[in-house]
Amino acid sequence: MSEYTAPAQAQGLEAVEVAEPGAVTVVVPTFNESANIRQLLHQVTESVPARLPCEVLFVDDSTDDTAEVIRAAAGDCPFPVAVLHREEPVGGLGGAVVEGLRAATSEWIVVMDGDCQHPPSLIPELVATGEREGAGLVVASRYIEGGSRAGLAGGYRVAVSRGATWLTKALFPRRLHGISDPMSGFFAIRRSAVTADVLKPLGYKILLELAVRSRPRRVAEVPFVFQDRFAGESKSSAREGFRFLRHLAGLRTASPVARMVGFGLIGASGFVPNLVGLWALTVLGMHYLPAEILANQLGVAWNFLLIEQLLFRDRRAHRRWWDRLGRFALLANADLVLRIPLIALLVGRFGMGALPATALALVLTFVLRFVGTEALVYLPRRTHRRRAV
Repeated sequence: MSEYTAPAQAQGLEAVEVAEPGAVTVVVPTFNESANIRQLLHQVTESVPARLPCEVLFVDDSTDDTAEVIRAAAGDCPFPVAVLHREEPVGGLGGAVVEGLRAATSEWIVVMDGDCQHPPSLIPELVATGEREGAGLVVASRYIEGGSRAGLAGGYRVAVSRGATWLTKALFPRRLHGISDPMSGFFAIRRSAVTADVLKPLGYKILLELAVRSRPRRVAEVPFVFQDRFAGESKSSAREGFRFLRHLAGLRTASPVARMVGFGLIGASGFVPNLVGLWALTVLGMHYLPAEILANQLGVAWNFLLIEQLLFRDRRAHRRWWDRLGRFALLANADLVLRIPLIALLVGRFGMGALPATALALVLTFVLRFVGTEALVYLPRRTHRRRAV
């Protein structure tokens, strides 16, 4: 077994040993799954034939003794087992899988959960199907003939899973064509078919991230029966659900046109806090003009919070939050100042009616505000380098 040094992208990970290149690397993200480790490795040992060289790589974000249990159990396995323990679980489960993709040494990478709900007996079939069909991605699906979601506990989780599947397929009909189970966490992918650096995972739906940002040309599916959890409790929660929705919004608004549409919808929603604030201030006796100015700031704050969470989440590191807020507020209020003289120009100089002039001014100032927000609030600062002499 050769010594492995974590790549630059995986700084902060403990130095571990990883096997020499094999036919398949099984990447298992774990978070407090110590009670499942020995059972999972036993199942992999029973399922993967000797003719299929295999290594298992755990990427561990645990706060319990999972990493120690993995190291202890590795000695009983006929194949190499390694663990990367992340001190900072950036990106959640999806981020752990991306670290595993970077560290894997085999052409085929199988991603599966550590709770024994994904049957290791399918590992050889996933790889064989990919080789036979020339696919870059092979998805284990619960929703094709022969598959089942039996291991989902309760009607609530079944409904949530089906609803999330329907929503993602409706939002990405082209990218998810031929993938019946985009919520699956069990799949095989060719290392040459994915560029880990383009992935921006948030939460646990890494297959969706892969399919939308780095989908291979050819995709295949095999059925699988979702098993009962061997031990422990599910990590699914309302918080994970909100992270999934934020991730979905980020994926859907990745293109400039989609971001502009989202920007417009968020801007329209800002009328609600604006009007509520105006009503409250005038009821308290404030004159409507200063009340309108103050109420507009409520709409600005509402819009800022939503675009931060839904449109530009991955660009927030370039400036401090107060800098972003100040720039955004300046642009939003400049919009009001610019709109009135623009309407006057369109009516007085070009002879337009007040209504079409107002509509055109709204469109023009909206486009300027969107472009200004992208360029002045969320694009990275330019760094000026000294010329070499």
